Amino acid sequence: MTFDTTTGMLALLGQWTERGWLRELDRALAVFLAEQAPDAPPLVILGAALASHQLGRGHVCLDLQATLEDSSFALSLPPDGQQGDASAAGEVPPALPAAVLLGVDLAQWQAACDAAPALVARGVGNTPMVRAGSRLYLRRYWQYERDVRGAIDRRLALGAAGRDAEPPMALRQALDVLFPSAASSLEGIHTLPAHADWQKMACALAARNAFSIVTGGPGTGKTTTVVKLLALLQSLKLDTNLGAGDAVAAASARALRIRLAAPTGKAAARLNESIAGAVRSLRLDGLAQAEAVRASIPTEVTTLHRLLGSRPDSRRFRHHAGNPLPLDVLVVDEASMVDLEMMAALLAALPEGARLVLLGDKDQLASVEAGAVLGELCLRAGEGHYLPQTRDWLQAVSGEVVAPQLLDSHGTALDQAVAMLRRSHRFTADSGIGRLAEAVNAGDVAALRGVWRSRHSDLSRLGLAGPGDAPLRALAIDGAATEFPNDGRGRIARGDVLPPPVGYRHYLEKLRDGQPAAAHASQGDFDAWARDVLEAYGQFQILCALRRGPWGVEGLNQRIAALLVDAGLLPHAQGWYLGRPVLVMRNDYGLGLMNGDIGITLVLPQAGTDGVSRLALRVAFAAGDGSNAIRWVLPSRLQSVESVFAMTVHKSQGSEFTHAALVLPDRLNPVLTRELVYTGITRARNWFSLAEADPSHRVMEDATRRRVRRASGLLDDVDD
Repeated sequence: MTFDTTTGMLALLGQWTERGWLRELDRALAVFLAEQAPDAPPLVILGAALASHQLGRGHVCLDLQATLEDSSFALSLPPDGQQGDASAAGEVPPALPAAVLLGVDLAQWQAACDAAPALVARGVGNTPMVRAGSRLYLRRYWQYERDVRGAIDRRLALGAAGRDAEPPMALRQALDVLFPSAASSLEGIHTLPAHADWQKMACALAARNAFSIVTGGPGTGKTTTVVKLLALLQSLKLDTNLGAGDAVAAASARALRIRLAAPTGKAAARLNESIAGAVRSLRLDGLAQAEAVRASIPTEVTTLHRLLGSRPDSRRFRHHAGNPLPLDVLVVDEASMVDLEMMAALLAALPEGARLVLLGDKDQLASVEAGAVLGELCLRAGEGHYLPQTRDWLQAVSGEVVAPQLLDSHGTALDQAVAMLRRSHRFTADSGIGRLAEAVNAGDVAALRGVWRSRHSDLSRLGLAGPGDAPLRALAIDGAATEFPNDGRGRIARGDVLPPPVGYRHYLEKLRDGQPAAAHASQGDFDAWARDVLEAYGQFQILCALRRGPWGVEGLNQRIAALLVDAGLLPHAQGWYLGRPVLVMRNDYGLGLMNGDIGITLVLPQAGTDGVSRLALRVAFAAGDGSNAIRWVLPSRLQSVESVFAMTVHKSQGSEFTHAALVLPDRLNPVLTRELVYTGITRARNWFSLAEADPSHRVMEDATRRRVRRASGLLDDVDD
């Protein structure tokens, strides 16, 4: 087959599609463009298909140079979790991108793009694609990227113009109240030798800028920081606006209009619970208009789709540049999960003078959709790059000293608006989980090996010889507790003796032993039972990288359910059954359930038509609003759920489990990167297990060496 004609190229794309290496959507786009411009060079048609395919893999564009240097991941080879080999069946496999691009250099590919002006432009226009230097975009995503960059630059300039408007003395006094001076505890893990109060400095920087980011790993106090930031902003606002009279009433009339949002319903519900408690426990003694400030801090969190007003079957929102959001401050949590398209819509809908604060862990997995906006904006966060004048201002208003290694006389405006929280309150200095996460995050395989050799009390590692073998059984049923030092018993953390790690037996025994006697139980008794079972289920979770294949969600869910049936812990594993845990896969506003919510199938007494009360299956969900209530749902009303003995690391983002177990497959896959492994590790609060189908440990180590490098030009100047 020849690839130097459009017909030959389209035939090859068809073969790739048949094998699942390319999406049908990608091939269809290439066919459409070839019909619109029959004279377009085949390299342009190939570029269009690959650019579309890259969008499905999270990239904003196709990096032509990177593809020429290493085309091995230009396609989904093999499809997620599939191990088949076409050549084994006697087929001649189609040519791979490396063969198609043999002898092609960047200048040739760029020239081919420029030779198709009906399809590719170098910027503004109406062509379906845009070339910016070595990057080839579908136009819509090029425009999103330009819109996001422009909106952030304008907000940074707005902050620069008025960043010292707040009286330094008032800011200093408020910060000192919210962050009373105390020696920093040395128990947590720090990324710098100087133990400055980065929460305090983050609040100062956010108060100074119209656009700001607070990033940090798990347990670094992002929620605490943002609550204090909102108290700071409201205090400064109310201190100038309030006079005599009813302070609370005045606050509701004159306080900043603040909204809290998150990208998913699950993340919104979790923030809703944590922020309500943080506001209640906030110490405001000595702060002007203290109770008015507390009353003016919102605790209700919404999803970004609800905030913007999503329209059914449309990419458009009710709020946009022509109909901006009615707010003064917007805080977005779990911002690493916000994709480029959503970020563009969000920035467009913000009023000109409003503040935007993004919270998130820059090292976590990026959004499933195209773009890694938070990760790109925080690329330099670890090194600071603060200007000397920023250092001086921070010291004047906070009393904190920026370490010399974080200074840079050439720091950008964006650098001055990013604060990285550097002390983990979750992981102590001797925490194996914390050390393992650090090693993976740094891509340091030598340090990774050293962590495992140290035999930390909170870590275990086991090999999986086959999908139904004894180690998997031990892990699923009892959390493979015997793989931890001393079987996980007697471990002390922060002065408390921790219960040993558990598996799924724990929640199923809670379910069996705690079920109320229907004849004498009230609704409250069944609600209490459901809360206990849901809490017990949250003690353990198996995570995996893939959806398909023997080591993916689909295969593991079936095998684990069968193992629990064999152990007598489940009645059966077909359809709906007592004890089945389910994961909501799509928002259902009618039921009040969000993508990522977990429910457990239990029973409730129901009166039959004959007047006799019988137990009927119902799925119990936590209300997720901080009320401790239980929502009971008929199984037949749940249209988009799946069993969740195993979930993908992507779905687990933002969650926390007492014991998390990460299952890695027997061979490397394009989705396996250090970000995925780091995210899986940091879902664990007290115990972490690594279950490997690869006895050589190479999959873990190779994944640690690989970073997510999503093709994008968000922070680059437009080049030719």
